Amino acid sequence: MPDFDLGALGWNAALAEHVTEHSVPGRVTAAHRGAYDVQTEHDLVRTRLPGRLLHENADVAVGDWVLLGDGLIRHVLPRSSALVRNAAGRATLAQTLAANIDIAFIVSSLGPELEPRRIERYLVTIWESGATPEVVLTKADRLEDPWPMVAEVEAVALGVPVHVISSVTGQGLDALRARIQPGTTAVLVGSSGVGKSTLVNRFVGHEQMAVKEVRADDDEGQHTTSHRELILLPGGGVIIDTPGIRELQLWDASEDGMSETFSDVEALAATCKFSDCTHTREPGCAVLAAVESGELPAERLQSWFKLQRELRAIAIRHDNLLRKEETRKWKLRGKDAKARTRRR
Repeated sequence: MPDFDLGALGWNAALAEHVTEHSVPGRVTAAHRGAYDVQTEHDLVRTRLPGRLLHENADVAVGDWVLLGDGLIRHVLPRSSALVRNAAGRATLAQTLAANIDIAFIVSSLGPELEPRRIERYLVTIWESGATPEVVLTKADRLEDPWPMVAEVEAVALGVPVHVISSVTGQGLDALRARIQPGTTAVLVGSSGVGKSTLVNRFVGHEQMAVKEVRADDDEGQHTTSHRELILLPGGGVIIDTPGIRELQLWDASEDGMSETFSDVEALAATCKFSDCTHTREPGCAVLAAVESGELPAERLQSWFKLQRELRAIAIRHDNLLRKEETRKWKLRGKDAKARTRRR
């Protein structure tokens, strides 16, 4: 009999169809350098990728469902969603932050570090992932009147639930915990020190994630999460804690995330006098008229322009990478053909 019910982690009949006779299914609960922790029906296994998958640069992330064989990860099952960013640095390289997630909580603390523009960037990325975004504003106990800041966030998180909480007083925690139902996987994303690990500890009921003490003169807390980890919550539901993200670079060049995040701007753009309006100087531009009247903040329009430029640059980089990969494969095929000719 199994020692652990994978259904508690979200295992279902569709995933079970991929299991073969000699494979062992499990879910990746943590990723380390060159190693992964995988929860199976019988044990929590520390494993790795075989040489073939390493050579193919197989993408394995916390939250992935995998099949094990001979103690190694042999296959990554199809994902229902994936939160992906361009890895930090100059290289064009995808980094999957979490896989198979249902809800992505954007966590930010109420105070001087609150940045609506950063929240917009997170929203674009999450809508692209296939997950549903929600915003969590922590440390409400530190402000006498947090609601003007909350209103700023609600103005950019259109149609997205905004939770105002305090891990000190317990404000809003029950309602937030209720969002993570049995079988649901949630992920916490945000900068360092905004209270992600403290939130996990409150949900678990003990110090699951190490947290440093907050200095009295510091509005931001500090935590020591250095890796992504999937945690089964008491009462059901799964949550993934992540290290603080200093820089969130977009990866997907699709327009879906922009359409969801900036639905107000795009609705105005659809009513412009000219269908090819650039929203910069044309007469009859509904977007510029909304900025002039105060209906649309100028900062939001500039953010829309900026992220559009990033998406165009991403599309160009992806095309270049695809051409390079096709060229590399063509050269390899040519070398293989020459080698076969010499052998004859």
